[in-house]
Amino acid sequence: MTASITPERPSAAEGQRGRPLIVTEDEELLDDLLRLCAAAGAEPEVAHGALTRRGSWETAPLILVGDDAAARLCDQARREGVLLIGRDLDDHGIWRRAVALGADNVAFLPDAETWLVDRIADVAEGVGRQALTIGVIGGRGGAGASTLACALAVTSARSGRRTMLIDGDPLGGGLDVLLGGEGAQGLRWPAFAESRGRVAGSALEESLPELHSLRVLSWDRGDSVVIPPSAMRAVLAAARRRGGVVVVDLPRRVDDAAAEALAQIDLGLLVVPAELRAVAAAHRVASTVGMVLRDLRAVVRGPCGSELGDEEIAGLLGLPLAGQLPPEPGLSDAFEGGEPPGGSPRGPLGRFCAEFWARALADEGGVTA
Repeated sequence: MTASITPERPSAAEGQRGRPLIVTEDEELLDDLLRLCAAAGAEPEVAHGALTRRGSWETAPLILVGDDAAARLCDQARREGVLLIGRDLDDHGIWRRAVALGADNVAFLPDAETWLVDRIADVAEGVGRQALTIGVIGGRGGAGASTLACALAVTSARSGRRTMLIDGDPLGGGLDVLLGGEGAQGLRWPAFAESRGRVAGSALEESLPELHSLRVLSWDRGDSVVIPPSAMRAVLAAARRRGGVVVVDLPRRVDDAAAEALAQIDLGLLVVPAELRAVAAAHRVASTVGMVLRDLRAVVRGPCGSELGDEEIAGLLGLPLAGQLPPEPGLSDAFEGGEPPGGSPRGPLGRFCAEFWARALADEGGVTA
């Protein structure tokens, strides 16, 4: 259980990584706090009752003060990011000690363990701007959504941005195959199937295969084709906390896991071949996806005939037009030669993606690498 005694304020160390400071002489409490720090991926500094390092109180991004040490620290300078940790919910005196200490919150263990791990993890990872997250969905089977998702990620990484590509379609065949990295070392979706709560963003990124300067979370060649909603929520949230750009290849069928992904998407692209039957199929997909995702736009895959132009197709779908994707002769040959989708910046696919990012990042005010 936690309770706030001051309004929520951004930490003075927001956006910076650092070591939390633990101050307590209670060995049992110290063991619990060290365990929670380990779960959050943080290595704390520990002061047993007295501050052992000059300036540690002022510079630590987060301070966890055991209730046993509160009275001894009341003469320290007031600052943000101080949490008073107690165990007894019936000890009303802890609130007076928290006020005297200038603590932001009181956290009672074990009730507040999950909340406290999140606070510590924010410090360990740094709390900065979240990634611009793009979802790509096929209007019908074989529309080319996976190809576009890969090309967007490759183009983003080529520009030096931190980029992660997430395969959210268990039946899509694996994006690592499209990128020529099915044998690359690193974890695939089955390793994260039991993920719940918070996943450390840095650990996620470092565990994934690196292909064409981007990180890829794809499927292996096993029989498992299920992403639990809790795993999708935790993994995508971790990816977004790393900043930069995240591209998600989404299935056309909106199950619980896909709905969790859509809830974290900033912008969706619906890929629609310029064919009447494809438009009819895409309309059903757009209707379903649009109930979860506010910003969904059409990408019309040409060539467009004289009777059905890109603007008309977007109008029939009731969606804004994100652009027309012209055909790219030789794409299959390039893939056989080891070049990923979007690998050529001068090809139609590469140019489309570069123009898309230029507009999207301008709208977002830029995305830091």
